[in-house]
Amino acid sequence: LRNGTLRHVSSAFAEDPVRILRVARFAARFAAWGFKVAHDTNTLMGEMVANGEVDALVAERVWAETERALATDKPSRFFKVLRGCGALAKVFPEIDALFGVPQPEKHHPEIDTGAHVMMVLDQAAKLSPDTQVRFAALTHDLGKAATPEAEWPRHIGHEQRSVDLLMDLCRRFRVPKDYRELAMTTARYHTHCHRAAELKPSTLLKTLLALDAFRKPERLEQFLLTCEADAQGRKDKENDAYPQADVFRNALAAAQSINAGKIATTGLSGEKMKQELFRQRVEAIKNVL
Repeated sequence: LRNGTLRHVSSAFAEDPVRILRVARFAARFAAWGFKVAHDTNTLMGEMVANGEVDALVAERVWAETERALATDKPSRFFKVLRGCGALAKVFPEIDALFGVPQPEKHHPEIDTGAHVMMVLDQAAKLSPDTQVRFAALTHDLGKAATPEAEWPRHIGHEQRSVDLLMDLCRRFRVPKDYRELAMTTARYHTHCHRAAELKPSTLLKTLLALDAFRKPERLEQFLLTCEADAQGRKDKENDAYPQADVFRNALAAAQSINAGKIATTGLSGEKMKQELFRQRVEAIKNVL
């Protein structure tokens, strides 16, 4: 403890691969105190990975340790420790594949996508204790690893690729529905949020509807926090303002001011009623932009 070292105490450590996840979680939990994984422990963890021990990990135990790691002050340490011993490539290949993938330096001074995602995750941890927000931050850019190298450093269409990879990851670890839904919508629409000032009123409304923001306004706030973390999770951008969030908040407030019941009294029903409600909401949003 005095040396700030995480070290296994017996050879029995190698009998349970969950201990690899646990060491990584403790590294994240005690990161503020400078705790490091002992060299011999890291070596043993690497040997366990090489011997295929982590291949036997049960999905529920992986998710339980991951969720706890996401709740720490420095969740990136969990994934970095796993990467350091080779376990990340086995357990979370979608995340491991992001390292070494370049992004345009103009928008991402940190360049490396894996480094960016770790920065976004830690920024999300600073902005919110919500582990759903942190999971969405972790997984929002998975599709960049699937961009053909010939197209690097641009990543056109990475949003849908992220959704596809995320679906597989969530299925594999039986990720709870609330986590999955927020992560999916964030992966698909985070670039919409960054371009909020450029979006047409109708596109803003469609995005709000896709986020189910009228029924679940708290979901919108989770989404906006994740997008803010994404924008600030870049080199020298940690303290930048994120006015795009207020564009979406104002758009929702304007659209909510439209009384659907009043439209119903005009005699419209069914599809015509939906179209008129949509039209009036778009007009209301247009007035606040």
